[in-house]
Amino acid sequence: MTSTVHTLAHPSGTLDLTVEDQGQGRTYLLLHGGGGPQTVAPFARLLAEQRHARVITPVHPGFGGTHRPGWLTDVTALAESYALLLDGLDLTGVTVVGNSIGGWIAAELALVGSDRIGAVVLVNAAGIHVPGHPIADTFSLTPAELSKLAFHDPAAFAVDPATLPEAARAVMAANRSALEVYSGPHVMADPTLRGRLAAVAVPALVVWGASDQVVDADYGRAYAAALPDAEFRLLPDTGHMPQIETPGQLLSAVADFAEARR
Repeated sequence: MTSTVHTLAHPSGTLDLTVEDQGQGRTYLLLHGGGGPQTVAPFARLLAEQRHARVITPVHPGFGGTHRPGWLTDVTALAESYALLLDGLDLTGVTVVGNSIGGWIAAELALVGSDRIGAVVLVNAAGIHVPGHPIADTFSLTPAELSKLAFHDPAAFAVDPATLPEAARAVMAANRSALEVYSGPHVMADPTLRGRLAAVAVPALVVWGASDQVVDADYGRAYAAALPDAEFRLLPDTGHMPQIETPGQLLSAVADFAEARR
């Protein structure tokens, strides 16, 4: 696995993007959620090792101790930046996989219209507005309260920030600040996105943990229904982050979907 910094020339400014790159084979762009890059790192290794895959995992600027330039304030600009990354790496047939806000970024990336993308996988994604199925306001919750909503088995995965080193707590605080910026004024959603998804031209898989109480399964079904060519798959005994709680289930769902499109 190699970690490199790619300097991108976005129309709004220059962006230094930290990227992990590992494995060989079918290419996946893996986009982490609000918990930071460590929430997808073990799954990236699993995918690369078990499914003959090249897995590219960028760190959203502002997360993991990285710098977020002042102009980078929304998911659309972030998606545009990842399209530039795919151009710079000269990749084709990429399957974009995103969890939570990473799923929202993946949806916007599909709308950018890059012909380098072959399919998208939205894993408990945020980003759309579904009446009657609000996204939990995670910014108002304590870590313990969030764990109860996010995991099928909270006791197995909950982390007490008070037990972490000071440096780790500082990174968590910076991650939270970056997430608040990207999430925008509508609590992790863009009211226009659901309607715009009709323009997505690539196949999609919408994967959802059945026990997710951050964004429930009916929200996921609405996401799939808004896409022209989408499958919906529900994962049992799984919450908001399948890549952590049931990685084997997610691995099968993601890789089987991508490999069926050779």
